[in-house]
Parts: sequence; structure tokens; C-alpha cells
Amino acid sequence: MGQFDVVFEFPSLTLTILEMKITDSQWKEFDRLAAELRYVVTDMICRSGSGHIGGALSLTEILVTLYYRSMNVKPGEPQWTDRDRLVLSKGHAAPILYAVLAYKGFFPKEWLGTLNADGTKLPSHADARTVPGIDMTTGSLGQGLSAACGMALAAKKEGRRNHVFCIIGDGETNEGQNWEAAMFAAHWKLDNLVALTDYNKLQIDGTTTDVLDLEPLADKWRAFGWNVLETDGHDWDELYTRIEEAKGLKNGKPVMMIAHTIKAKGCTVVENQVGSHNVKIPDRKTHDQYLAAVVGGPFELPY
Repeated sequence: MGQFDVVFEFPSLTLTILEMKITDSQWKEFDRLAAELRYVVTDMICRSGSGHIGGALSLTEILVTLYYRSMNVKPGEPQWTDRDRLVLSKGHAAPILYAVLAYKGFFPKEWLGTLNADGTKLPSHADARTVPGIDMTTGSLGQGLSAACGMALAAKKEGRRNHVFCIIGDGETNEGQNWEAAMFAAHWKLDNLVALTDYNKLQIDGTTTDVLDLEPLADKWRAFGWNVLETDGHDWDELYTRIEEAKGLKNGKPVMMIAHTIKAKGCTVVENQVGSHNVKIPDRKTHDQYLAAVVGGPFELPY
């Protein structure tokens, strides 16, 4: 195997990052993993009493594809110099990133049951100080892409072959700093940078169309000098194909991948609803209602 032909495993699932298609049985295994992660994340947020379930669940397939198929990482060596890096600029979606990292072996799954509790290592927003595998502390929207640009520029100057991924929210795209970063990335020809927009079209105050229309979103990124790809953010093969295509575009331009997703996908009580942005869980009855609404559940919790 070459340096970047890493093999990832989940139960019976074994894939190299160079495989473009998965079999029906592997697709079912990925579906099962996504359902279990959604169930765990829903429980994590319900236990904590509140949380950003919508933007976490919409990222499930994206993060599984990145960490199980596309990113070059070493769970046992989280600070490995040549690793691919991920900046979750929409840091409020940290619960799904925590869950994926735990299932990949970066830290014990038992931690997941302590989200936002006193003394936890897992605060509600992504924290690089306490969580192995988190490359940047995030939560103040609009800042992650700038940091990812810095990581990508440093890698280029040091002659490293790794990629930097940055996930931004569609509502977060209203922040002007994203567009300053877009100019910076194009100017410095950061073709080792792949940004992904979680385009679920809902934000805290309503639809993105009503709050501040982003369209034509793809044309805007092209105008800033980026390659632009679009994908179904929940389709395993299409996601992987587009991410690998993005990694292979070495034409001196960064890549923006617009992933069309469904907010709170897989939890039917709040799926595709504005109210899923930040839910409140007042009692055990509500907790149980949310868990019962997770498609594919129930699962045994790992904590």
C-alpha cells in the first residue's frame, strides 16, 4: 500500500480511500453506522437538556465519508504532522464530530454520554484543547475558513501533501469574514483546501432564502476564484466521488463543495424544521420522543 492508501474499518466494512463505489452490503453497513451515530447524538443532546441537533444530524454522512473513506488520519496519533485536517467552522454541530471521532478510536466512546456536563471533556462547541482529533476550537461563526486557509498555506510552504477540509454552515455564510477568506485562498492558490457548505437551507431565524438569500451560491464562489462542486450530502457514492474529485483538482484554486442536505435528517420529530436548530429537552418524556423518532433505532448506547 502507498502512503495514502489507508484502510478504514467499521464492523465488517473494509475500504481503501481509493475505492470509488461501495457494494450493497457496504452501503447497508454505512447506513447502519449513520443511523447509530444519529441515535447516539440525539441521546447526547437530550441528556444535556438542549443542543443544535439540526446542524449536527445534517452532517452525518459527510463526516462519516471524510473520516471513514477520504481523510488520512491516525486515531492513535491525533497530532500526526502529515494528517489531513478538518475545521468544523459551524462549531455548534460538534456532537456529531465528537461521535465520529469516538467511533474512529480517537477517544473512548464513554465520553459521549457527558456532553456539556460539569467536568466534561466534550463542551457543546468543538474544543481542540480537550478533545483528541479536533484541529481547531470553533463556535464563533465565520472564523473557521480563515483558520483553514492558514493551515493550508502553512502546509504548502512546508511542502506537505495533506489536505485541509473546512465545513461551514449556510447561515454562517452570511458572515463577511468568509468572503475575505475566500479572496485570500484564491490569491494564495490554496488547491490543498476543500471547503464544504452544509446547505440544509435553514438557520436559526428561518430559511436561508428569507433571512439573507445566498443564491446564486455556486456562482458567487466561482466569482471569487474557486472551483465549485455540488453533491447530495446524504448519498454515500456521490459524496465520496465529489470529495475525491475535489482533492484531485490541482489547478491552483481552492474547492468549495456545496452539499445539499436536510436539517436534522433522520430524527423525524424535527427533521427539516427551523426549530431543530437548537432544541430544548425539558424532561425524560421528550427525551424518549426524540430517541423514538430516530430512523433505524434503537441502538445500544456505548456509555
